[in-house]
Amino acid sequence: MSTEESNREAALIAEAEASTLIKRLGIFTKLSGPGWLQGAITLGGGSLAGALYLGVIAGFGLLWLQPLAMICGIIMLSAIAYVTLSTEKAPFGLVNTHLSPALGWAWMIATIMANVVWCMPQFNLGRAAIQQNLLPFVGDSNTSTAIICLILLAIGFAINVLYESKGKGARTFDRIIKVMVGMIVISFILVVINLATTGGIQWGSLFGGLIPNPKLLISPAAGYADLIAASSQPDWWTTKIITDQRDIIIAAFGTAVGINMTWLLPYSLLKKSWGKTHRSFSIFDLSIGLFIPFFLATSCVVIAAASQFHTKIGDVDPNSPVASGTLAELQEAHPGTTNTADLELALSLVKRDNFQLATALEPLAGKVVSQTIFGLGVLGMAVSTIIILMLINGIAFQELLGKRGDKNAHYIGCAVSGIAGFAGPFVWTGAAAAALAIPTSVIGGSLIPIAYFTFFLMMNSRKVLGDNRPEGTTRIIWNVLMGFATGVATIGSVWVLYGKSHMRDWHGMIPAAGLLLLAILFIIGIYSFLKNERES
Repeated sequence: MSTEESNREAALIAEAEASTLIKRLGIFTKLSGPGWLQGAITLGGGSLAGALYLGVIAGFGLLWLQPLAMICGIIMLSAIAYVTLSTEKAPFGLVNTHLSPALGWAWMIATIMANVVWCMPQFNLGRAAIQQNLLPFVGDSNTSTAIICLILLAIGFAINVLYESKGKGARTFDRIIKVMVGMIVISFILVVINLATTGGIQWGSLFGGLIPNPKLLISPAAGYADLIAASSQPDWWTTKIITDQRDIIIAAFGTAVGINMTWLLPYSLLKKSWGKTHRSFSIFDLSIGLFIPFFLATSCVVIAAASQFHTKIGDVDPNSPVASGTLAELQEAHPGTTNTADLELALSLVKRDNFQLATALEPLAGKVVSQTIFGLGVLGMAVSTIIILMLINGIAFQELLGKRGDKNAHYIGCAVSGIAGFAGPFVWTGAAAAALAIPTSVIGGSLIPIAYFTFFLMMNSRKVLGDNRPEGTTRIIWNVLMGFATGVATIGSVWVLYGKSHMRDWHGMIPAAGLLLLAILFIIGIYSFLKNERES
């Protein structure tokens, strides 16, 4: 951003702070930017799947979960913004200098891995939205898939070129991201409005689901009560459903804020030439660009999935491998005959995908809403996430190659993740997907609490922040909020890693290594912080 543009923004912020609330919101919304990038990446396949599974397994009962997860994420992203805007320096260098290079490089490597690997399912999601929802006549041949993925790659690269340009190009980039996030949200809102007008939503249960209910960590959703009571093994089914609920809850929490989002925010703030005067505004930016779109979009998907799938089995193949596997587990634990309730419970726990949801909505919402509008929302999720994953990888490669601000380094990073994504529909299947997804999710999952913990330490560092370090009551509030968010992230990561460490063969070794990595980096972080603060 030029000095002239920076001065203009500062003047508008000063004008906003002296204006009425409505005018202030209008000015702030116009100036917002980095928060929308965060919204564009978090509204991807992971959040979509998480919202779907929450609706399937718990109905409206877990509507509160993803908003709470995002609030925790925004607390830590606000801390990252505070550190970045106070120092006006790139955080990779700050972490390496004032804490430990081990933390900085682990953060970068995990970010690059996440960008490369998670681009694959986004391309797969995008091409499937076109082939199954929007343009089914194009077919699903390899040629059709390759052409669609090539178009997605070209779009992602072209919009990243805008990001690296100055003036109108950069402003166009911001507008495109805002429009795409808006399209995603509006698409899913239209689906829910249509459901509401056709009587497909139980409003009492819906509003009750917005109230946090931690009981679902230790007891099945109420909708299963009658089936569990009628089953052959109520205790076994209770444990099974609680375990599935818990896994989905932890996974949904983990997809709210990813390791690469913690990398993107500080660099996008510096790209905008924001500084100390933008610290309060950055929290508004995260709220308007990240929290509100995420809350609306994921809530709409949970509502749609809950209304169509929770404890309902009409759309599930009775010979579903997942259901058969669940019944086989029951028989192995308790040999004997199974009854009708056992079969219905097994079928009700089968996860559905976004395309099954669109088909299930068609009788109520009509073909245009269920297939076209829903398909546009899904495609928007895929495309916006592809763009931002390529963007983050470009920024990470600038640091990796020691060429911060260099366009060519940015384009190399974009190409690495984009080309990997292009290959996604051809390799993101079966054992190959597991081989890629398991180590990446483990490394990313283990380093999210480390990224949080790193900025927790930096917010308390006199050496990093100097006179900008929060003091008194403000510091206490920051530490309570950051401690809560970091604690929740750590518990969730340890829970998932410990559970996966019991998998057979090599799959179990990687999560075990992730737990060890988590512990080592925590120790390095505390030691480095205390050592450097004594020297300051």
